[in-house]
Amino acid sequence: MIQESGRSMIEMMGVLAIMGVITVGAVAAISSAMNLQKRNTVNDEVLQMVTQVRQLFGEYDDFSNINNSTVFGAIGMSNKNPYGGTYELSVNPSNSRQFIVSINGLTQSDCEYFVTKVWSGSIGYELSGHTASGASGTCDSPNGQNVVQITYGE
Repeated sequence: MIQESGRSMIEMMGVLAIMGVITVGAVAAISSAMNLQKRNTVNDEVLQMVTQVRQLFGEYDDFSNINNSTVFGAIGMSNKNPYGGTYELSVNPSNSRQFIVSINGLTQSDCEYFVTKVWSGSIGYELSGHTASGASGTCDSPNGQNVVQITYGE
């Protein structure tokens, strides 16, 4: 009797199946981490914009002179966000002592996340006694077309 050593086809298929399951799990984990990174980047960039706009317009009584290209040039940031959309800064039409940060180009799930996220220092958050998120937006547009707005100021 000759004893052969080696792997059978069934053993090889088992190994490949296990490797496939591990790969699918890794891809899901990487996708989740990338999405979390995008959300953190948006949060950091919005906070940086708000701080810079307050410094630029701190000596004035209102934000009526906000101009996207001028402000983004002055604060040294791009108006592009990680979702392929843009940030926009505008004065609140009903109160020139307030400005609005808009986050454009969001997916539905990211829009819902940013609408429910607590934006401390925003008008809605402060007026609600720190119980509302401070953001508004309609998240039922197709992916890439949703907008979240956060109002800051007095």
